[in-house]
Amino acid sequence: IDTAHQHRRKVAFVGRSMVRNMTIAADLGYLNIPQGLLVDFKKLERSDDHKVVLICTGSQGEPMAALSRMANKDHAIRISEGDTVLLASSLIPGNENAIYGIINALTEIGANVVHKGNAKVHVSGHASAGELAYCYNIVKPRNVMPVHGEWRHLRANSEIAVATGVDPRNVVIAQDGVTVDLVRGRATLSGKVEAGLVFVDGDSVGGITEEDLRERRRLAEEGVVTVLAIIDPDNGDIVEAPEFFTKGFSCSDEDLDKAGAAVEKALRDSASNRQGGRRQDPEDIIERATANWMRRYYNRQPVVSAIVVDA
Repeated sequence: IDTAHQHRRKVAFVGRSMVRNMTIAADLGYLNIPQGLLVDFKKLERSDDHKVVLICTGSQGEPMAALSRMANKDHAIRISEGDTVLLASSLIPGNENAIYGIINALTEIGANVVHKGNAKVHVSGHASAGELAYCYNIVKPRNVMPVHGEWRHLRANSEIAVATGVDPRNVVIAQDGVTVDLVRGRATLSGKVEAGLVFVDGDSVGGITEEDLRERRRLAEEGVVTVLAIIDPDNGDIVEAPEFFTKGFSCSDEDLDKAGAAVEKALRDSASNRQGGRRQDPEDIIERATANWMRRYYNRQPVVSAIVVDA
């Protein structure tokens, strides 16, 4: 903001969280914005590109953030050749592919992308080990519970606390859902409550599970095969060759005929091996036979569903 002011450029915040956080910072006095510098990005169409600075969300490759949408040409603001994009952040582990995807998309447009990999543009917001030790020496806590980060970070933080004089018995490393009791000046782990991820799916909250997401990923990566079979309800024999419908799964007609033969054989074997008049569910037989055949001959695991119609 200060640099934009020095070069007589207007500044616009883009992205709801950016606008919200910067407004709070300005109201509390932490952010000093010179009068007349800040404008609504919707009014930027009237300004020349070299007179504008945009500060936006999306430095970690979030798909719905402003920068991602700009890179994908799905935003009111259009990045063009010659623009400079500064990613003043470090990579959060796990976000590498998304971030590099944005960098590639911006580079393809013709933008000059400056990031931690090619320039010294980032200062960490996280305290270093020396700063943590300095903090512990000032505060002199009796109990310490490191938060934020992975297990290796929490463990390293706790070791710094112990090195500054905190009793190791008073250092608590707690995972999500673990309860901590504070009794007679000491923190201890006391139990656990159920605390998992809550998924937001459209307008519903919490109705989807990890299993649902695994099936969605499988549908996306492997495709789906639906088998329609007409079966005689009296003897369980298949009346016509099964019909296959595929989505996202490529398979030749000749191979589908072979898969149909495997399904018919599985149904015959089930009928001949029936014990005590007990009959297996034909849908299960068809789905299992089809899945086994697809895995054996295609090394693929599409989602298989069977529809059985009585003849």
